[in-house]
Amino acid sequence: MILGIGTDLANIDRITGTLERFGERFKNRVFTDVEQVKAERRRDVAGTYAKRWAAKEACSKALGTGLAMGISWKDMAVKNLHTGQPVMEVTGWAKERLDEMTPPGHEAIIHVTLTDDHPWAQAFVVIEARPKGK
Repeated sequence: MILGIGTDLANIDRITGTLERFGERFKNRVFTDVEQVKAERRRDVAGTYAKRWAAKEACSKALGTGLAMGISWKDMAVKNLHTGQPVMEVTGWAKERLDEMTPPGHEAIIHVTLTDDHPWAQAFVVIEARPKGK
């Protein structure tokens, strides 16, 4: 069953300007160490950050809270499987919210997809509740 859906569109040029203006302060406030390492290794650093920004926004929408209800930016993190597939990991208040949304006897699976076509980066998040053991 679908528990939540969220999407977001981020402007890569806007993220570039924010990175230039605020640098480490912005990165450290919004992105985990793993996300920063991934972005800094990429050819398109700003595009990588923009996709992760969009993923965090989309995840907060899928959780039904947006960012105004106490979820920290770092409570949501994009990681990649060895295949390159992005996955969303939640901790802190985001994890508490996810657990609250998940029906008894189910586990929550967060699906995330990222794309970009300069100057846009987009993320789409679907939270699924799957019966445990399936």
